[in-house]
Amino acid sequence: MSKFVDNGPMLNAYPDSMGGTLNDIVTVLEKEEFKDTFSSFYILPSIYNTDLDRGFSVIDYGINKELGSKEDLDRLRALGIDLKLDFILNHASVLSPQFQDLLKNGEKSKYADFFINWNKFWDGCGEMTEEGYIQPREDLIKDMFFRKPGLPILMVRMPDGKEIPYWNTFYQEVQYRKPDAQDIIAAVEDYKEAHGSAASVDEQGGGRLQYMSAERIAKLVCEGLEEGKKPEEIEFGKYEEYRAAVLEYLANGRKYLGQMDLNIKSDLVWEHYENTLKTLAGYGAAIVRLDAFAYAPKEPGKKNFLNEPDTWDVLERVKGIADKNGVRLLPEIHDSYSAGIYEKVADKGYMTYDFFLPGLLIYAMEKHSGEVLAKWANELMDKNIRVVNMLGCHDGIPVLDLKGFIPDEEIENLIQTIVGRGGLVKNLHGQKNMYYQVNATYYSALGADDQKMLFARAVQMFMPGKPQVWYLDLFAGENDLDAVKRAGAGGHKEINRTNLSNEAIKEMMAKPVVQKQLELLRLRNTNPAFGFDAKLSITQDGSVTSFTWENNGSKITLKADFSTYEYEIIQ
Repeated sequence: MSKFVDNGPMLNAYPDSMGGTLNDIVTVLEKEEFKDTFSSFYILPSIYNTDLDRGFSVIDYGINKELGSKEDLDRLRALGIDLKLDFILNHASVLSPQFQDLLKNGEKSKYADFFINWNKFWDGCGEMTEEGYIQPREDLIKDMFFRKPGLPILMVRMPDGKEIPYWNTFYQEVQYRKPDAQDIIAAVEDYKEAHGSAASVDEQGGGRLQYMSAERIAKLVCEGLEEGKKPEEIEFGKYEEYRAAVLEYLANGRKYLGQMDLNIKSDLVWEHYENTLKTLAGYGAAIVRLDAFAYAPKEPGKKNFLNEPDTWDVLERVKGIADKNGVRLLPEIHDSYSAGIYEKVADKGYMTYDFFLPGLLIYAMEKHSGEVLAKWANELMDKNIRVVNMLGCHDGIPVLDLKGFIPDEEIENLIQTIVGRGGLVKNLHGQKNMYYQVNATYYSALGADDQKMLFARAVQMFMPGKPQVWYLDLFAGENDLDAVKRAGAGGHKEINRTNLSNEAIKEMMAKPVVQKQLELLRLRNTNPAFGFDAKLSITQDGSVTSFTWENNGSKITLKADFSTYEYEIIQ
């Protein structure tokens, strides 16, 4: 709406983050306290029909009826709030209609080439292993970047019993049914019949497996699966003669969870892209975030991450679809400052994420100097790099991105500061000095200090870009270590994903730190001095950094003292 600036603040939350449903969030945004505070809302992808990874494993892009409705989206439009929504370019869930059709029909499936058959991809480029997948030649795979140890494959059982490897960059899980005695008896008889070894059965049972033996086999199989063993790792002992029958039974009944990579060389994949972007535009998306886009183009011998020029060719083709549907693309990518990928994305005409601001702002506050922020802001303005900036987000506080902008030892000190305040470190492949992010709420990363939180928010409002606001930081939420414990292995991100009840939100709304953040958001959203095409000038006077925005005769200044964490806004 015209009363908002063109790069006004954007709320960021899961559909169940505030009250439990999207309806609850819209009800909060309709309150007088939130009037004119946000022009956009980034709803994370559990708003879709998804199965795991808190929404990033999409079955289909229909609205999750348990969490939201199109009526909720219409209410957001009525508030003048447009949407930023996710499009997962690289992969789809195992439970997607396309992969389920493949599991049902095998090579006869309409979607046989929708996903990447590993062996077809590497045909002629390696040796077939006993396990049934091609091990690529070392010279073709040595530079490839994989997100997890080993080859990124999931062995999938086809209707004819063949095991086919499919490319699987991210999460996978194979689930086996746990048999009882009757299942084991039936499995052994089916195996005998299928393999032509059915024994004659007399009135005393003949060659049939007896019930107590079947009970004991079922017990050892279930215990092995509960211990996390693969079926072939289970020791059958004196029941070895039944191993093949039981393993076939388990293989035929196994289920999968995971995110399967899409084959961008398939026409059906591009039809899927067309349909998805049209759907998201219909929901009211003004910005579409492209998740994991840099993994989509794949070629033998290339690095499997941001292949060039392949990645840019794919993006340009996707952009053509987005342009038809009136949405702007926001490619999501993490890399070090020294790699310059952020600039390359901008040079191609795309918005990009400012993954530098979260860490740089804490660094500046610890150093009691805004000099590093002035340097970064001036680079963004001088190079006309249009960004979405943030403090906290659903993943964590990025630190890998800072490599090359500040010294490594300063990055290490920054990490230790946040960890000392309760944050958790996420390493990339466990490599020392290759930290990817620190998991913490931004409020906790600032020492749970209200004044520091307000200071950081004020500075964010005056930095270049469209400000994105993580809901938990808006409500001054602290690290949730209990949630991390409940989540178990790999649950580090839950530290910053606490779902707030309506009662908790009501209590938090009374806090001055929340009320004053809302005032800053309203100012940022409605003052005409801001905008993507406005002019920003920055001056330094000791520990005080002044940010002045000017646009069409309007002017506003933030004087921020990085020593005392006090600020003044002059209009």
